[in-house]
Amino acid sequence: MQTIDHRCQPLEEWRDGVTTRMRVSALTGAMHLCVFEQFCEPGAGAPAHLHTVEEVLSVLDGKAEVWVDDERARLSAGQSIVVPAGHRHGFRNIGETILHVQAILAAPIFEASFDDKKEVQCRWLPPNRAPAA
Repeated sequence: MQTIDHRCQPLEEWRDGVTTRMRVSALTGAMHLCVFEQFCEPGAGAPAHLHTVEEVLSVLDGKAEVWVDDERARLSAGQSIVVPAGHRHGFRNIGETILHVQAILAAPIFEASFDDKKEVQCRWLPPNRAPAA
């Protein structure tokens, strides 16, 4: 059994105003899950993208506008949505304080297709796996 000390896991700057901490993924030995948290400044968030697997997005603190396809919702602490596989989605901080979210993907690495092709498509790959071209 492996113990993962999240206090030792680094925060990574994903984009301006958004930092991420990977909690569980292929890097920590997960075979079917990727769990990470993000901290977003007001107005910042995740641009439109999709995954080939389901995702659960939970607001731990703050307020978010979340969209899945053409539907929009406002979420606050203690609320979650399930994003079906293959559906375009994203979110942004609509509050005045830091938005803290947790995402759980049904895959051990983060893979996404973004509208902006300059975005990183794969994250938290084990050392023996090359990124997709």
